[in-house]
Amino acid sequence: MAVSHRLSAYVLFLLLPLIQSQGCSVNNAKPLVRENNSAGLVVTNITKAAGITVTISPTADGNCFSIRDTELILSCSLDYEKQDIYILTLLCTQGNVQVDSLEVIVTVVNLNDNSPVFKQPNFTVNVPEDTRVNAIVLSSDTVSATDLDQDTIYYELRGTTPEATEFFNIQGVNNPGIYLLKALDYDKNKSMQLVLLARDRAPGSVDTNTANATITINIQQADTKPPWFLPCKPVAMSSKVCLNTGYIGRINISEQTMEPLNLKPGPLYAIDPDYTLNEKIVYSIIEGNTDDVFLLNYDTGNLTMNKAVNTPETFILHVMATQANSIEKYALTTVEIKVINRSIHAPYFEHVNYTGTVSTGLIRNSLVMEAGAPSKPLKIFAADDDFPNKINPHITYSIQNSSDFTVTQDGLVLTNSVLSSAMKITMLATAIDLASLQEASTIITIEVIPPKDVNKMSDYKYTAQDMGILGGTLAALLILALFFLGFIFYKVHRNSVTTISKRKLLQDSFRSNDSYQDDEENPARSTGESELPRSNSSSNASPALQKHSESFQPLETMIASSLGATSATVNKEQEEKDKGAHDTDNEKEVKSILTKDRKPANDGYKAVWFNPDAKEEVMVIEDAPEEEEDGNDRDRNEGKENRDDDDNDDSNNQDSHPGDPVVSFIPLRANYGTPDQDTTTGGEGENILL
Repeated sequence: MAVSHRLSAYVLFLLLPLIQSQGCSVNNAKPLVRENNSAGLVVTNITKAAGITVTISPTADGNCFSIRDTELILSCSLDYEKQDIYILTLLCTQGNVQVDSLEVIVTVVNLNDNSPVFKQPNFTVNVPEDTRVNAIVLSSDTVSATDLDQDTIYYELRGTTPEATEFFNIQGVNNPGIYLLKALDYDKNKSMQLVLLARDRAPGSVDTNTANATITINIQQADTKPPWFLPCKPVAMSSKVCLNTGYIGRINISEQTMEPLNLKPGPLYAIDPDYTLNEKIVYSIIEGNTDDVFLLNYDTGNLTMNKAVNTPETFILHVMATQANSIEKYALTTVEIKVINRSIHAPYFEHVNYTGTVSTGLIRNSLVMEAGAPSKPLKIFAADDDFPNKINPHITYSIQNSSDFTVTQDGLVLTNSVLSSAMKITMLATAIDLASLQEASTIITIEVIPPKDVNKMSDYKYTAQDMGILGGTLAALLILALFFLGFIFYKVHRNSVTTISKRKLLQDSFRSNDSYQDDEENPARSTGESELPRSNSSSNASPALQKHSESFQPLETMIASSLGATSATVNKEQEEKDKGAHDTDNEKEVKSILTKDRKPANDGYKAVWFNPDAKEEVMVIEDAPEEEEDGNDRDRNEGKENRDDDDNDDSNNQDSHPGDPVVSFIPLRANYGTPDQDTTTGGEGENILL
């Protein structure tokens, strides 16, 4: 039919010049009209001669067209999706006679006026959790959309829940088939919802019609987990594994109980974690049942005794739980059973209820105090009549329904966290006898109250931090003050310390010569040897040295000071020897060391003797200039001190009288070596001449 219409149109196009020549024609015999137009739209203009009347041949295609004066117009809206070509026949008549006919072919232009359409707005699919990755969960034929405009459709998958697109995706931008991206876990995600978006233009286009469909994916649990013994603790690495720490129990020696054994932390029991499937679990003992003492129920897992045990021992039973439909899915645990002496009495708390108080804001492990006694810690106690003093060392305490408090082994109640608000907490405390597994329970009520002096803190002007800063500042000032005091003390007393040190050095230079006894035996030799260097040194003294000697103190002062110092030194060195001699010979007489004559007859007696023939002279050693300079400085510094000591020295020298000859106390050689060396001869002693 369509071919015949097109052929007629071509024929009319060839005959159009002939028709126009007969006085009836149209401007455009093949007009284009957009769909969805409004009525009254001009399709083409008609040219006719005078007296010619133009009408539309009554056909199906002509129902939507009409003639207004010399215009062919639309009388209804055209739809490309219903019909895309209209062929009209225009009849030209003059009077009642048809003089000509015109054919007009109207082509409807398609517009993007239709959105894609899904077969249904919502899709629901069930997916087992053990579905392999990359498997198709929803085919493209099921979720494809159609477009009456016959446009190419572009798809996009979005997730209503954030994790949905992590598990599912479409196969392509023009292929809406949905497949699995990664493995499912029923325990984590039981259902997911996706939105499939369809466009009739490429993404980013302006003139786009869209449609969407909601896809709900229900994840079905599969038999993927082995049995779990309860209670158990999940493993962080996998949600499919839950570990049980085992069970413990007690039986009395030489007794056989017919009831199932009471185990801790609960009865021997395993479940299928794929609880929607809930496969049957069976039990068996695989190791540790020595002499078949115990029986394990195959279906229920109840553990009973087959015979009594007459010796105290411990049984470690290895128990396996498997799925009845798949032995490959199994779990293992242990049951520790100890044989003990019978416990007659169970532990019990002395009080049914305990009450305490604690302040807010206290740190962790703070003591809870008894209500009404703020200074007494709250302590719970479970007695056991099996013990003479009712104190069972095997009892341990615990809090069952609160994590804010804990109990020590001694029963003291402590805070387990910082309590920020006032409240009243009621909790259950239990006491368990680890030997017999018997237990008791009590109620503890603790009232959390604000600190009593919380409002007083605002009255203080300064805080502890301010006091710390003040203390640090004062400490720094004190250290500086002590430093300056020490510096001033050092500057004031430095000369006194130097003078005392020099005086000690001078005293050490005047020591008794241990070889003095030899001189007493040969006085002639000693005198001759002493006078020879004196005369030589006197004759050889240089003027410079004589100039230095002018600064010496008066001889009388030097003699008095030297005699006092020498006497003190000699007496100190001879004190221990004299004391020993006094102990052995009490008849010996203590004699003065100041004399004018030598007395060699008394062995061990030392004295400072005066030489009447001695002259006033100063012996200066030429080979020790540094010592001479030091001596001069020391003489200047000690001059004042020597003058102060003259009175004391004169009072001590009882043997000196007016009119006695003036004597010089001059060491023949100054030697600042060790005190044991002889300053005159280089030996181990010293000669002191006056």
